[in-house]
Amino acid sequence: MLKKRIIPCLDIKNGRVVKGINFEGIKDAGDPIELAQRYVKEGADELVFLDITATLEKRKILCELVSEIASEINIPFTVGGGINSLEDAKMIINSGADKISINSSAIQNPKLIAEIVNEFGSQCVVLAIDTKFVDNQWIVFRNGGNVNTQLNALEWAEKGVELGAGEILLTSMNNDGTQSGFALEITQQVSEKVSVPVIASGGAGKKQDFAEVFEKSKATGALAASVFHFGQIPIPELKEFLNKQNIPVRI
Repeated sequence: MLKKRIIPCLDIKNGRVVKGINFEGIKDAGDPIELAQRYVKEGADELVFLDITATLEKRKILCELVSEIASEINIPFTVGGGINSLEDAKMIINSGADKISINSSAIQNPKLIAEIVNEFGSQCVVLAIDTKFVDNQWIVFRNGGNVNTQLNALEWAEKGVELGAGEILLTSMNNDGTQSGFALEITQQVSEKVSVPVIASGGAGKKQDFAEVFEKSKATGALAASVFHFGQIPIPELKEFLNKQNIPVRI
C-alpha cells in the first residue's frame, strides 16, 4: 500500500520562516535552513517552501535561499511563490527544487500548467489551491488568499489535473493555523474526484488530525507548519502514532 507522506511547510517572508492564522497575523517561526536540516533528521518525507509574499510584492522567488536549502536536504523539495512563467520554473528547478508549486499564476494563465508540464513532466508540477468556504461552497482564492476568484475548488482541481498537474496541494483557509483539524469534507471530495495525489493542508493541531485526514479521505500527504516548527508534534512521534493506527508511513 502507498505510504502516506508527512510534509512540513516553510512559509517564507523576508528570508525567514513565518506562520499566521487564516492567512493573517504572521509571526516569526525560525531560520529556514536550520528547520530544513531538522526536518530531514526527524524523518519528514518531503519539504515544501512557499515564498508567501512574492506574488503580492510582484517579485521573483528567492532562488539563492532555495539553492541553499536544496543543498542541505535529500528529500523531495517543492517550491512555490511568484512563479509566473516557464522561465521562472526553470530557475527554481535549476536552483535545486524537485517540484514547482503554482497557484495564482495558474489561475490567471491556466496554459502555464501545460507549459511547465511539457518541459519537466507532470510529476514536477503541483497545483496549489487555497480555498475558503463561502456561501455554502468551497471557493478558490489567489494572491495569498486576498482575491476571491469565484472558481469552485473541486472544478478547478479537475481542470488543473486535465491540464497536466501531477499533484494537488489543497489548503483550507478556514482551517489554516487554527489547529482545529483539516477540512475533511473538501479534502475528501477533491481526493475522490482527481486521479493524482492530494496533499491536505491547513488546520493540523494534534496527531489524531493526521490520522483522520488519512482515514476519511484519499489524501496521500498531510502538510503542516506550526505544530512542527514549534515542536508541538515531533515527526517521529507522529509517524509512530500513525503506524499504530495501521496507517502506512515510512518509519
